[in-house]
Amino acid sequence: MSALHLLVTGCKGRMGQAVIAAAAAQGVTVSATMDVGDPLLPALSQSTSVIDFSSYHFTDELLTACLEQKKSLVIGTTGHTTEQLARIREASLSLPIVFASNYSVGVNTLFWLTRKAAELLGPDFDLEVLEMHHRMKKDAPSGTARTLVEILADVRGLEYDQDCRHGRFGDVGARTPKEIGVHAIRGGDVVGDHTVIFANVGERVELTHKASSRDTFAGGAVRAARWLEGKPAGLYDMQDVLGLK
Repeated sequence: MSALHLLVTGCKGRMGQAVIAAAAAQGVTVSATMDVGDPLLPALSQSTSVIDFSSYHFTDELLTACLEQKKSLVIGTTGHTTEQLARIREASLSLPIVFASNYSVGVNTLFWLTRKAAELLGPDFDLEVLEMHHRMKKDAPSGTARTLVEILADVRGLEYDQDCRHGRFGDVGARTPKEIGVHAIRGGDVVGDHTVIFANVGERVELTHKASSRDTFAGGAVRAARWLEGKPAGLYDMQDVLGLK
């Protein structure tokens, strides 16, 4: 029987509630929950692993506490600064951490297909990424869109910061062969839609994933926490959890 005992942070939010339900569905014990204003250390001491879908503002405090108490960690927040990303990598030298921009099995299949399509179609195809989320989402582009652009950039030998074009406005000139466009749409209650477009003269290939429920992300996060049991320190993602690497 699994000795996994979860702490779910951001428990009052929509994702936090979905994670608690997903844990119950998978037979995993949620030993503690917390939200803004609740003390972290008492809740953490009751748990063996943490699933965090709260806010990237909480990441530094959570990393420090998990390092002190030697707890494994599943990070589902996005929007981290460069400095925070470095701290996550540093913490993973001592802790097993799953850090993914998206915990959906379908989206991680999209990641895999995007890499394969970029490799097969080659440099003649223009690359664009389109994402849409609900009106309450604060960061843009989404972490998933950023991952898709990073995959495309890796295949093409490009750099995200140099070659990614965030939307277009005014007289921007003709599209360059190197640029990867990424566009964010916000509205309604959309859980998350992502499309990768490969466009050439005379033909176009589109890969699309649409999420209609947060349950798919929550279930994937609990699956990741279960997968982490007994793993050595390291920085993992859902490609590792699903065996897609």
